[in-house]
Amino acid sequence: MRALVYNGPGKKAVEERPKPEISAPTDAVVKLARTTICGTDLHILKGDVPTCTPGRILGHEGVGVVDKLGNAVTTFKPGDRVIISCISSCGTCDYCRRGMYSHCVNGGWILGNRIDGTQAEFVRTPFADTSLYHVPVGAEEDALVMLSDILPTGFECGVLNGKVEPGSTVAIVGAGPIGLAALLTAQFYSPAEIIMIDLDDNRLEVSSRFGATKVINNKDGKAVEKIMQMTGGRGVDAAIEAVGVPASFVTCEDIVAPGGVIANVGVHGVKADLHLERLWDRNISITTRLVDTVTTPMLLKTVQSRRIDAAKLITHRFKFDKIMEAYETFGGAADTRALKVLIEF
Repeated sequence: MRALVYNGPGKKAVEERPKPEISAPTDAVVKLARTTICGTDLHILKGDVPTCTPGRILGHEGVGVVDKLGNAVTTFKPGDRVIISCISSCGTCDYCRRGMYSHCVNGGWILGNRIDGTQAEFVRTPFADTSLYHVPVGAEEDALVMLSDILPTGFECGVLNGKVEPGSTVAIVGAGPIGLAALLTAQFYSPAEIIMIDLDDNRLEVSSRFGATKVINNKDGKAVEKIMQMTGGRGVDAAIEAVGVPASFVTCEDIVAPGGVIANVGVHGVKADLHLERLWDRNISITTRLVDTVTTPMLLKTVQSRRIDAAKLITHRFKFDKIMEAYETFGGAADTRALKVLIEF
């Protein structure tokens, strides 16, 4: 089969690999129909994720058809169309029983990280009964790819951890796909303001269409000053960091109101400064999280009911034989205006 392989920082290639086989009775092998590229894949290619070693097939998102099953799988059968969760959960360890699937001692975020992932014609998915979801009859599968990772990530790590409430003021630093997913799902809770901060006018224009009440381009470095003016010097109740660079985390520190929350979503490859000399007396909380995907069933219902139009996050489509071009498009989003790129098999 063909697969997109990570060969060390800055190196990737399409290679021929053996089709995966069932290696545990709880496994499924899924034939991919659609996958996508995540910002985390770009972090891996930068060398920010040391658990991902050269030779690994990348990717942790996708929709496909069950090809083979281990004899312990009871929820699925060959031919079922499924959503592949970015998190593999055994369902029985202490962390899984606490709903922290991302820290499953037997799984967690392993696809495209510690085991081969979904940017290939086939993928082996461990713990199929608790790591796959049925595709509803008649569902728009393009939209369902967004349920593998970015929608639950934006919702769980940003909105839930940020304690977004009715009437609250929210700032999301970073208007990429994850920031936009947080924007879409924050509206479940009717905050009074959702302010999007980015350096890209196109993404800010998209943010306005997606429901942001205000947008700020921080090219002039004055986003903090502008937010303080907007909020009467108070700051925001929830500052959601959706980039993964030190400057964006510090921006969140600078704009959070007393009693507020900084919810980190971004993948950080280098240290970021924590200014406790300014924050020690402000009654704030700082949260970190890797998506657990515990909200995926609920989000699937909201997508099915069109409460969220997840497909509008997709801006470009490619066939798998153009995946290198897809990476160039996604990595050059400032020029290509890419949000999510869909890769079809």
